[in-house]
This record gives sequence, C-alpha cells and structure tokens, in this order.
Amino acid sequence: MRGVAVAVALAASAALLAPAHASGASAPTSKRAWIAQLVVRTPAWPHPRPAGSPRMLEPLGRWTGGPVGLLVLRVRGEWLKVRLPDRPNRAAGWIAADRVVLRPTRWRVVINVRARRVTVLRDGRPVRRFSAVVGAPGTPTPRGRFAIYEIDRQPDPFGFLGPVALHLTAHSDVLDDYGGGPGRVALHGRGGASLLDPLGSAASHGCIRVDSREAAWLARKVQPGVPVTIT
Repeated sequence: MRGVAVAVALAASAALLAPAHASGASAPTSKRAWIAQLVVRTPAWPHPRPAGSPRMLEPLGRWTGGPVGLLVLRVRGEWLKVRLPDRPNRAAGWIAADRVVLRPTRWRVVINVRARRVTVLRDGRPVRRFSAVVGAPGTPTPRGRFAIYEIDRQPDPFGFLGPVALHLTAHSDVLDDYGGGPGRVALHGRGGASLLDPLGSAASHGCIRVDSREAAWLARKVQPGVPVTIT
C-alpha cells in the first residue's frame, strides 16, 4: 500500500510540476506546488541515485525544532528534486520519495524588491498584498526561487523581528553571517529599532520586514516548503 500511495502522489506531482519546470519559470501563477515533509534523517544526493556524497537532512529545524518541509522542484521516478536550505541559493538535491510525506500547497509568496511589496497567492490568485522594507543597496535582498524553511515565533512579539520570523532557504549574497545565523534571509515583523525604517524603504541586511500583523497572518496560513519567489 505504501508503494501505491507513493506512486499516486508522484504521478500527481509530475503532472503539476512539469509545466513550470519545462518553461524554466519560477511558476508564481501555478495553482499548486508540492512539499516533501521530512519524517526521518534523509540523504540528499547530487543525482537521482545513491552515488557520490549525500548531504544529510534533519527532520527538525535548527532554530525551532519544528518540522522541515522542502519545496519539490522536479520528479523523476521515485526521486524528488528539492530546494535545499543551504548555500548557494540555488542549492538542490535528490531525495527518495519513500522517506518523506508529500503534501500539496495552494499557497505561494511573491516578493517584488523594486516595488517593495509582498503578494500572497492562493490557487494562483492574489489574496493579500502588503508593503515591505527590503535590503539596502549594499546588502540587497537576493532574487530567486526559494521556499519557507522554518517558522520561528519570537519570545518577544515587540522585539526587532516582531512576533514571528519566516526563515527562507535564501541567503545573503554579500554577508556570511548576521543575527547569529549563516546569513539566512527571513520575512519577519517589525518592532523596536526596526520601526525606524518605514515600510517601502530599502534599509535591511537583506531580510524582508513587514507589518507585524501581516507577518502573524502569513505565519498562520503557510508552512515550511511553501514556495517564495523574489523578483
């Protein structure tokens, strides 16, 4: 039964993912994507076969200890190509489908750096838009096709990050480290000193800051693995 379930899920995944992959687009208008939720420690291989040196993926996140979901980029047989939460920003690896639980998502996030705007889509339709603070000219927000990695609810909802930080698989292109992490970019709320930079400005180290109420709303709607496109 397990093999049948995997085969059915993979067939559905392939049908949904093929158009976006074939076009080479980041597919911000696609109605659905697939998330591979890790349930055990899982090797990610450079190719869709166990050869070479794998990168071991942990089922629990580094910051929150919560579940890890990875965006599925491509399907080949019973192998899944997933976006990895590592450098470089286009890092990807192949994992065996029988080591994960496949879940569809109807949500995606699109961040337009030039417009300094976040758009949240469900079934390919915009449901909410809000202004953002983006990276300063010297520490720009990286562009590309990413995903949510962890949802980190903050102990102080009025602190610099607001009530929640949605860590992304994206990393700064110019900073190796900030905030105690590996230069990982997050979409987070605002509080304390971060309120000094008005929404619609370019002033961060690369993170995307939004109104704390919007960050809290988004954290209730999405999960790790949801695609995030930064243009």
